Amino acid sequence: MIFCIITHVVHSKNEKGYFAYSPYINEMNIWLKYVDKVIIVAPLENFNQTDIHNHYLHSNIEFISIAKFNLKSIKGILNSIIKIPNIAYTIYKAINVSNHIHLRCPGNIGLIASVVQMFFPSKNKTAKYAGNWDPNAKQPLSYKLQKALLSTTFLTKKMQVLVYGEWKNQTKNIKPFFTATYKESEKTETLPKDFSNIINFIFVGSLTVGKQPLYALKIIELISKEIKVSLSIYGEGEQKSTIEDYVKLNNLSNIVSLKGNTTRENLIEVYKKSHFLILPSKSEGWPKVVAEAMFWGCLPIATPVSCISNMLNKSKRGLLLTLNIDQDLNNIKDLIKNESVYIKKVNNAIIWSRNYTTDKFETEIKKLLH
Repeated sequence: MIFCIITHVVHSKNEKGYFAYSPYINEMNIWLKYVDKVIIVAPLENFNQTDIHNHYLHSNIEFISIAKFNLKSIKGILNSIIKIPNIAYTIYKAINVSNHIHLRCPGNIGLIASVVQMFFPSKNKTAKYAGNWDPNAKQPLSYKLQKALLSTTFLTKKMQVLVYGEWKNQTKNIKPFFTATYKESEKTETLPKDFSNIINFIFVGSLTVGKQPLYALKIIELISKEIKVSLSIYGEGEQKSTIEDYVKLNNLSNIVSLKGNTTRENLIEVYKKSHFLILPSKSEGWPKVVAEAMFWGCLPIATPVSCISNMLNKSKRGLLLTLNIDQDLNNIKDLIKNESVYIKKVNNAIIWSRNYTTDKFETEIKKLLH
């Protein structure tokens, strides 16, 4: 089988091969176990590999580089007018020689591929919509257009669209799905957290406006006035200097630390030792860090975007943020002061999250491919 991946994910190359963002690569490596050849259509740039990157594991890879583009400015739109025809033709040629087409959406490349794939109604296809599939979510027009194209079975034939969460009134090709990080063999006992000393919070994710790490920081600052707490921030991004300035200005260096990016193995130990993950994100697809934290008994406190409310069963497996700082502050303090409720939520979270392992994920992928 020739398996064609069409994605906006930016790749690079070194002596080990093609690499990109680890969560995406780790997932695709499961798909690639069951194909003879892979054609990757994606942007290619020159950057150094870090802890957040990984390589494809396949001996027969053909990489076809395409240009990136954006529609966020007049200049970007004008440049895209020049680039899009060549990108579309490149995608057309790659699909034409492939047996199974796999689109990664949402994104500008995914939008073009969603149109081009309509010219191949007899080809087997899957699309991974890694964003928020909520029909009521406020999203860019390009995202809404991709959703419409993928879910219109008159235009999109032989396509299974993998989405996060279960939503009403969907077409028959929309398939609720999940992403997994850990194997069945990694299910080890989690020890109860100590509530007699410092309550440890973590933020894991990119330090961007959309993830709202500053909101998490302000919550911890307010809690610290009554309860001994700490906040460890894992990730990098454009808001790092803003956070550092806020910590310095408000003398919070004794309770807040910025850790940067870290390895998968180290993050497991962080989850095990931490009481809470706090993620006040404005938008998510599958919030990987929420599922990971639950797996290791670190209780998530997160906004009810995308499928998070479903993951947390409202607040039975965690705590949902309202983004009203006074209300969120009181809800978190109440939970800290009620250890028995916390323990029950943690146990519920562990049981639920451990249903979704890479072993189960691989079984489902095999069904999609064959």
